Amino acid sequence: MTSKAPCRLYLITPPALPDLDAFAADLEAALGAGDVGALQIRLKPAGDDQVRAAVRRLLPVAHAHGVAVILNDRPDLAAELGCDGVHVGDEDPAVDAARRILGPDAMIGATCRDSRHAAMEAAEAGADYVAFGAFFPTETKDTTARPEPEILTIWQETMAIPCVAIGGITVDNARPLIEAGADFLAVSAGVWRHPDGPAEAVRRFNALMG
Repeated sequence: MTSKAPCRLYLITPPALPDLDAFAADLEAALGAGDVGALQIRLKPAGDDQVRAAVRRLLPVAHAHGVAVILNDRPDLAAELGCDGVHVGDEDPAVDAARRILGPDAMIGATCRDSRHAAMEAAEAGADYVAFGAFFPTETKDTTARPEPEILTIWQETMAIPCVAIGGITVDNARPLIEAGADFLAVSAGVWRHPDGPAEAVRRFNALMG
């Protein structure tokens, strides 16, 4: 039996970036502090031009560290701007529609909340990963789903594609999700608002996952 690869960090931007240059500096520091698998640019409710500006500023920073850039919601803009993939939610274009827009090599993830059925449907449609959550209270998005960590364990035992745990995750509450089998921890405020700074947060998450 092969051993499971270590859990990795999946960063999500704050919902608003009023100072792109300041955030780019925080991102540079965070990505230089330890392993990060992906960065999701998630700006709600931002206009298309704001999203374009953010991607053009942040994508080169991420790519310089070998970090994939995933755009939330918008496969059309992801294709236009050269992102590595897109994350679609319940009200976004479906996985198969995103795949038609972005092609076979793009990374496509899907929000599945607390539903293994939705996750299996996304996997069958060609998603590269599924995201369960929110596991803890979060200010980043409105969600009523509150799955138990066991959903990650069951997924690992039955399905091959990676699962992402999301929602209110911090250095202090992450361990049960890692132990349950999350392939990635999607974290926003737990890194960007960490009292000792984003770089220290990434270091501490990596220490937990090692």
